[in-house]
Amino acid sequence: MNPEILIGLNQSIGLMVLLSTSIGVLIGLIVGMIPGLTISTGIIVFLPITFVLPPDVSIALLLGLYVGGMTGGSFSAVLLNIPGTPSASATAIDGYPMASSGNAGRALGIAITASFIGGIVSFLFLFLVAPILAEFALNFRTEDMFSIILFGMTIICSFSAGSLIKGLLSAAIGLAIVTIGQDPVMGTQRFTFGEVNLMAGVHFLTALIGLFAIPQLISHISDQTKLGAVTQSKIKSILPNVSDLKIVKTPIILGSMIGSFLGTLPGAGGPIAAFISYDYAKKISKRPERFGSGTIEGVAAPESANNAVTGGALIPMMTLGIPGDPVTAILIGALIVHGLAPGPLMFLERADFAYGVIFSFFWANIFNFLIALLSLRILVKVLDTPRSILMPSLAVLCVVGSFALRNNFFDVYIMLFFGLIGISMKWLDMPVVPLLLALVLGGQLEENLRVALTGSQGDISIFFTSPISLSFIILSIFSVVWSFRSNRKYKQIIN
Repeated sequence: MNPEILIGLNQSIGLMVLLSTSIGVLIGLIVGMIPGLTISTGIIVFLPITFVLPPDVSIALLLGLYVGGMTGGSFSAVLLNIPGTPSASATAIDGYPMASSGNAGRALGIAITASFIGGIVSFLFLFLVAPILAEFALNFRTEDMFSIILFGMTIICSFSAGSLIKGLLSAAIGLAIVTIGQDPVMGTQRFTFGEVNLMAGVHFLTALIGLFAIPQLISHISDQTKLGAVTQSKIKSILPNVSDLKIVKTPIILGSMIGSFLGTLPGAGGPIAAFISYDYAKKISKRPERFGSGTIEGVAAPESANNAVTGGALIPMMTLGIPGDPVTAILIGALIVHGLAPGPLMFLERADFAYGVIFSFFWANIFNFLIALLSLRILVKVLDTPRSILMPSLAVLCVVGSFALRNNFFDVYIMLFFGLIGISMKWLDMPVVPLLLALVLGGQLEENLRVALTGSQGDISIFFTSPISLSFIILSIFSVVWSFRSNRKYKQIIN
């Protein structure tokens, strides 16, 4: 066996790493089940804590939160018909009717089991595919990297198909913000307006806290009501029986494969994978007429798919430095903070750490299954927490986290400024994800473009004569078309 794999496995079973993973899963389950508090927001709020932790412990915590958040979204979807995450919307279709008929425990047990199997399948997908893709990516030149990053930017279309103009405007704002600071090639100052604190540019994580957390906090902080009353009597036996497992076997396998594949494509994400899996599970079912009225197959298929997306989304993040979804975009920022830039060189220079991350993802799924089953009856009580208590506490963490990033109070002002941008975009119904992608990939896009054009003396044909670059340009075009078609199908399914 490859020695780096053994070192990575040993890294993932360290006491602090396992403890961090389990804590992350617990936090993720709580964050995921609270309607309106997305996984992205949860990771951003708790991200500053990882600055003082070792890299392996930090990433394990965030991976646990990522995996747990996906499963936690199904709790409120089943019990309240209010999906905690967008991916859990499909779970609510059959999960809530089951809870209403007194089978909440059965529905949640199927959801937790399907999430676990989907996560394990995506782990195998990640473990087998990521090293091969990273080795292939070592041959990429600057023009190839530009086309790959361009391909990553096509995620914008998935989040702006409803209004392409608004999506492109959001991305343009992000690209404009990236230009603040020092020129990546020449080193000269740009758009700092004489402000010394802007010479290093706008920190990616500070902007994220403002964009994601502040609008959520403002929209909920004045709400004095509870998130919902959960009748504990509905939750009886949780572990699924053998007959149920036989029924959901095919939907779980189907959802796991669809989720793992779609997770690798920028912009696909959990919601699309969940609804597509639900649709196909209904088509192959012997009793499709029962879908929508409370069938366990309708719970198993989307739940296995949305957790399988997590492992798939980690593949482009770790091998190419391209986020598969908004959460992995934040994970890229966390890795960069610890001096570990994701990409093909990670598997060459720090293969031990890369495999450690992969195995930490495996343990995150194990802990997710165990913690969700053992503490479900206690966890759902979080749904009774008044928002007026929960949201101000998170607001304090946002301020502390922004300051702790560089020990500079100027970053708190930046965070608040981006909070205003996020609130304005929400009011104007503009998607935030295109701006996020522009902040993550804009610098690399510009740097690789300019270096490639400098090397070719301004000849743009270099992007079309390289087979790798041309392939990714074609994939970018295909991704845009595919995103619009998937979005249309997604709308047809939910309608």
